[in-house]
Amino acid sequence: MRYLDRLQPLGLLVLRLALGAIMTVHGYNKVFRDLHHFVGWVSSMGIPSWLGYVAAFTELLGGLLILVGFFTRAAAFLIFVDLVVAMWKVDFHGGVSAVLGHTEKETSLVLASVAFALIVLGGGPIALDHVLRGGGSGASKRS
Repeated sequence: MRYLDRLQPLGLLVLRLALGAIMTVHGYNKVFRDLHHFVGWVSSMGIPSWLGYVAAFTELLGGLLILVGFFTRAAAFLIFVDLVVAMWKVDFHGGVSAVLGHTEKETSLVLASVAFALIVLGGGPIALDHVLRGGGSGASKRS
């Protein structure tokens, strides 16, 4: 199975692209199509309304950062917190058993798991973080 170890960078890239794309689209829709409605909905759950803005922009900007692999761990942490709050306030209202078997609720759990994996593992070598740290294949490695 050692040959699969060489595919780990590709696995991290796939995780980043999936989470980044989904969160960017969700954030885009909240920020540019429905921001005031979303903030009002967040406020109706007893959460301060300013956190609705934070959540919407976290999803948009965090998703973009994860897509390119820049500040991957920090962006994944913020998205993880965003998703945990969403699950706590919305998805788990009927208890954990209410989540299983409901695709839209399971999605939050899967996305939070992917975000957690990126917090722990980072963006990998196919990420802007890695290149900026000098991990790319530039001249600095040869000298």
